[in-house]
Amino acid sequence: MTLKLCVAQLNLVVGDLAGNSKKIIEAAQSAYAQGARLVLTPELSICGYAAEDLFLRPAFITACDDAVKTVARELAGLKNLMVVVGHPSGGDSRTRSVAIQSRHNAASVLCEGAVVATYAKRELPNYQVFDERRYFTPGQGVCVFEAGEAGSRVKVGLLICEDAWFEEPARLTRAAGAELLVVINASPFHIGKGNEREQMMSARVQDCGLPLVYAHLVGGQDEVVFEGHSFALNTDGSVAGRAPSFVESSLMVQVNRVPEGLELAGDVAPQRSLDADLWDALVLGVRDYVGKNGFPGVILGLSGGIDSALVLAVAVDAIGKDRVRTVMMPSPYTADISWIDAREMATRLGVRYDEISIVPEFEAFKASLAGEFAGLAEDTTEENIQARIRGTLLMALSNKFGGIVLTTGNKSELATGYCTLYGDMAGGFAVIKDLAKTTVFRLSRWRNANDPYGSGTGPIPDRIITRPPSAELRPDQKDQDSLPEYEVLDAILERYMENDQSIDDIIAAGFPRADVEKVTRLIRINEYKRRQAPVGIRVTHRSFGKDWRYPITNRFRG
Repeated sequence: MTLKLCVAQLNLVVGDLAGNSKKIIEAAQSAYAQGARLVLTPELSICGYAAEDLFLRPAFITACDDAVKTVARELAGLKNLMVVVGHPSGGDSRTRSVAIQSRHNAASVLCEGAVVATYAKRELPNYQVFDERRYFTPGQGVCVFEAGEAGSRVKVGLLICEDAWFEEPARLTRAAGAELLVVINASPFHIGKGNEREQMMSARVQDCGLPLVYAHLVGGQDEVVFEGHSFALNTDGSVAGRAPSFVESSLMVQVNRVPEGLELAGDVAPQRSLDADLWDALVLGVRDYVGKNGFPGVILGLSGGIDSALVLAVAVDAIGKDRVRTVMMPSPYTADISWIDAREMATRLGVRYDEISIVPEFEAFKASLAGEFAGLAEDTTEENIQARIRGTLLMALSNKFGGIVLTTGNKSELATGYCTLYGDMAGGFAVIKDLAKTTVFRLSRWRNANDPYGSGTGPIPDRIITRPPSAELRPDQKDQDSLPEYEVLDAILERYMENDQSIDDIIAAGFPRADVEKVTRLIRINEYKRRQAPVGIRVTHRSFGKDWRYPITNRFRG
């Protein structure tokens, strides 16, 4: 064996420099005890990813510099151990009133108390959720260092995330003498992204002729989730090691020198289904948002419908039944089966369940407005009043007991405005805001079929999944009274919003013109609602939020 290295797949917290440093130090000490002489930590591991405008504060950069020195000092006694840490470096200078940016997304190689090399990321992504050019300037150099015991050292070339998606950085690193590429990363999850990364890195190693180790972040940070799924590839593109997804892990990789060059070997976690990844992304997103922000628990309105049922199941898997509270808030239009199904699901999952009727408040609102509304028929106004009463009750419970309100709206509703400002949109975290309604149905079935508790039935009563969805805000209401069938709506949404297809192209693909024009119009006119929605978990390559940045005041109709 030439070298043993460790990928420290860590769950870090933005701005927790002391906590992140402690995790890095402990991971490095543990890896060293197991024989590792090279430890890789994720991109920007010192400060967490992404620190956004914290990068603009000189005090933050100084604190990160100090944290790098602390990690180096604490590991100084471990002979021949090299640890790669990610951190911001540099800062801004000013000429008159113009700021000149010289800040880098960097990685440093620490060994025996010293920083022996530093590398600045060359390729800065500026698309989807990424806006690194706002904070950093590109690096120009390469970084190759030697790792291992004397007499059996390996020349290691260091890249950071986006660098490895382009040919030139890897080729330049090989030309500088590298025998092994290591890539530290923090790339947010979306469905299928893990396999996409492996395929892209497989092409990279076959292009440059070097084996590669990909060290990835794990954890939730506001809207985004990082799934881990670190891996190692041999020069033919085959997987030599893979860490499990959505959990902290130490992936140990042996690097052996063979006549052809270097050969890697490690444990290989199995590939997973897309729905398994999707479920775990939601669970980790909730767990980390609640935990990292210090909320004691969560509260949600349980309606007897599929959206709140799915959110409840995610919440229990994320933080446990004892920290989840549900409230059923029946109106005059709540069906008996909604009561029955809500109670049944709460019983199955063992969560606290309360019922608070909104009928008295609803009648009081109507009485107060009777003079103003005299002679006018009931319409969506009265529907929205019911939703807003529920939102007020949930927020009151949140204020009194400290739990954060989880909203239960899905992407289809958010896209078309089939939701109520200050009503069902009221809350602190939107768990399924990036799940189309058809995905909500599919994932609910998947969760019932994959019950880790062995109940035999799954958490969600079958009738919740099979009955036609309804907001139950007027007599005999169904979602499809106001919207196209969800299979049609979601397909149009994917084409128009996620893939930027034109209206004409969507119609040419066979979708009815009336449906396409209706859905795209609703997407356009409801931007003002989405701007006021709580943050939620991104699981597609284009979510409402950082991915979608459309003006509210907008007359373009193309």
